[in-house]
Amino acid sequence: MHRIIAAVLVAGACASTLQAQTSPPSPTEPVLTLARALERAGASSPAQEAAAAGIRAAEAQRRVAGLRPNPSIVAETENVAGTGIYRGLRSSETTVGLALPIELGGKRGARAAVADAQTARATLEAAIVLADLRLRVTHAYVEAAAARRRAAVAREQVGIAGEALRAARVRVQAGRASPLEEQRADVARIAAEGAAERADRTATVSAGNLARLIGGDPGALDLAWFDRVAGMGPEVVPAPDGTLAAAAARADLATAGAQVRLARSQRVPDVTLSASARRLEQTNDNAAVFGVSIPLPLFNSGRASVDLATAQRQQADAQRRLVLLDAAQAIADAQVEAANAATTARNATGPALAAAREAARIARIGYREGKFGQLDLLDAERTLSQTRQAAIDALAAQHDAQARLERLTTPAPTAQEDIR
Repeated sequence: MHRIIAAVLVAGACASTLQAQTSPPSPTEPVLTLARALERAGASSPAQEAAAAGIRAAEAQRRVAGLRPNPSIVAETENVAGTGIYRGLRSSETTVGLALPIELGGKRGARAAVADAQTARATLEAAIVLADLRLRVTHAYVEAAAARRRAAVAREQVGIAGEALRAARVRVQAGRASPLEEQRADVARIAAEGAAERADRTATVSAGNLARLIGGDPGALDLAWFDRVAGMGPEVVPAPDGTLAAAAARADLATAGAQVRLARSQRVPDVTLSASARRLEQTNDNAAVFGVSIPLPLFNSGRASVDLATAQRQQADAQRRLVLLDAAQAIADAQVEAANAATTARNATGPALAAAREAARIARIGYREGKFGQLDLLDAERTLSQTRQAAIDALAAQHDAQARLERLTTPAPTAQEDIR
């Protein structure tokens, strides 16, 4: 009789476990997919606002660069407050005119070229910010989904440990087992409850981190997407030339080249033309005054600025080549990591998990029938729990590695594409 009761208790635990593991979310609770989370994050992220402000600032700088220098009003009075005939204002000469700077050497075009390069870089920076935001949200989403899966497994282990404790108590009361078995089962239950509490706290924190990124409570997550393992297919290594990192390096090189052109244009002295009208108080006559002002580049010829800009351009060119090498290596490493994580997830969620479940099932039946000891049952249950946790870790690692690979291979936007 006691053996039948123990069997019913263990079977009930298995049934409740299976139901908790396979039951879908409530149909009334909307599921937040990863795509929807990315949309919500893009609509509320301050990083997006900062990138858009950077584009507006660069566009304003381009308008400033295209402006001509302002003219100046010149006014002066001579031959006043002296002695003799120059006492007072009787012999004063008043000149009022206009001075107009004339830029030479293509300075305005060079400034505009620098501003255009900076605008292109700011537009590209907005795409980089968006890609980084997508990676960050994906990581948070994966962590939140994994934390909920771990919490569910931990709560399930609490139920299994409770049923094992009741089965051990029945065996002890029937005189078929030592009271030590009941104590072991109680210790296992306490440990399972502690693990469930920690898993629940972690799930709460992970959901809060995701909520801060998307601007609201995430609610139910797409756990079916989380449980999906990447397929096995030929991997094509993308070229790093079209990635965001390579485009950013090229944009920096273009800006450095424009700075060289600007520095060279600064070596050409500007000319200031002036035209004035002079009033001679002593003879009550008027006269025109014309002038030309040209600075002499004696102490600062601009050569040092050209050397500085040239060195910076060489540095940007070397940095571009280094970025291409680093990007190629990072893409290859991320590809291998994603493939290895997918293989681990495929094995952990397939043969390994099936074997652990079968071992736990046999251990429960054997313990129920007195063929296996309690230590065998506890070891099988512990192995199943660890295997399920390892499967969750493998799935999370697979999604994280795939997200990093997608970030590294994100193509640079073309000139016709809008940055959103």
